[in-house]
Amino acid sequence: MNRENKRIILILIALCICFTGLIGYMSYFQVFRAEKIKANSYNKRLWINEERILRGSIMDRNGNVLVYSEERDGAIQRFYKYGNLYSHIIGYSHREYGKSGLELIYNNALLNINENSAIDEIINIVAPTTVGNNIELTIDHGTQERARNLLQGRKGAIVAMNPKTGEIYAMVSMPDFNVNRLRDDWGTISEDVNSPLLNRATQGLYTPGSVFKVITAAAVLNTPGVETNYNCEGSTTIDGYSFSDYQNTAHGNLDLNQALIKSCNTYFTTKAVVVGEDKLRKTAEGFMFNSNIPFDLPVKNSTYPKGNLETTELAASGIGQGKVLTTPLNMVLTASAIANNGEIVKPILVKNVVSTNGKIIKSNRTETLSVAVDSLKASAIKEMMIGVVQTGTGSNASIRNVQVAGKTGTAENPSGKSHAWFIGFAPANDPKIAISVVLEEEGSTGGRSAAPIARDLIIYGLNNIKF
Repeated sequence: MNRENKRIILILIALCICFTGLIGYMSYFQVFRAEKIKANSYNKRLWINEERILRGSIMDRNGNVLVYSEERDGAIQRFYKYGNLYSHIIGYSHREYGKSGLELIYNNALLNINENSAIDEIINIVAPTTVGNNIELTIDHGTQERARNLLQGRKGAIVAMNPKTGEIYAMVSMPDFNVNRLRDDWGTISEDVNSPLLNRATQGLYTPGSVFKVITAAAVLNTPGVETNYNCEGSTTIDGYSFSDYQNTAHGNLDLNQALIKSCNTYFTTKAVVVGEDKLRKTAEGFMFNSNIPFDLPVKNSTYPKGNLETTELAASGIGQGKVLTTPLNMVLTASAIANNGEIVKPILVKNVVSTNGKIIKSNRTETLSVAVDSLKASAIKEMMIGVVQTGTGSNASIRNVQVAGKTGTAENPSGKSHAWFIGFAPANDPKIAISVVLEEEGSTGGRSAAPIARDLIIYGLNNIKF
């Protein structure tokens, strides 16, 4: 073989390597990165579509239009009727600042386009879409407004849902921002140390404190042979570390029912150690900790620590302290599990995607995610939670002529100011609304600060939501 032929062969080999590398590179993006690139809020192709398509409207469960688009002066404009109110749910669609919330997640549906295949691309070119689909939410607009008003001036979140169907009636995160003023306020919003862009309801991870005792109570009931009676002296020492009750109150002789009603820390730290790490973790995971919660918006995973915990860490976990972290969404699912005979159903925010001619293109239906605890144990915990509101730490959530079940929480955290929690549902005998309230760094107890907010929203919901 002469030198010239060798050069040709080397060039051919080099070209083959380059060609193979190019195919591999393009295949990687097509197979593994296509969806992420397509969904990127700064993808310019999204804006090319946006300029020629009348983006669909978004409505609440009663048909109230929350967001809509119109063509004015030859350009399509997006109108957000309620400024701050849906900034974390609906989000925004902005040429300069991208997209967020449902505007991002449901972008293709709102534009009535499908970019999943080359055939779809050809169809979009030959017969381009001009009008997008509409979205019907499970949100009740009045309940959403009421929730925001109740949370005004505080940091935190409220989630209210139907524990049987999973439909979200209200989801509020504070502080929020005005989506109609993004261009004017973006610098202030993006640099605010209080993180108004963060949806605390789904992505805020908080120490749960005593609301976690509902899960520890389930673990006690799930563990045969655990002695449920206990003598509380106001404090106890576990492996050299002292755990105390609120204001060092000695509750005396308690069973599990009275321990939850009085929110006895020493009871639940002691029983967490008796139940053991494996049982407590598995029970928490039954309540969706360490799991992906399927939802129409991104959700952070609540975490229960894995691995060999020291005894003091296990004890702290039993009262929702230590390394236990959760979202307000996960805690409303926890309350819903007890309300719904132990079953956790998928939370639903988008009920239907509807075409302009009224045809339902996509629906989210009720489905069970987990059986957190069997129905008998759920019923037992429900009775305990009724007692919490009737005679215990949650008395500020009580409603005349309506039986409310709940649990308060006061969670220590590194900032020094405690988070105030309340989770619950009503009416207890036929639950229609479950609720989770967290007041971030409130520096107060859940019974004093969060329970009254839950009470007021439950009253509004029961009187106004069309169930």
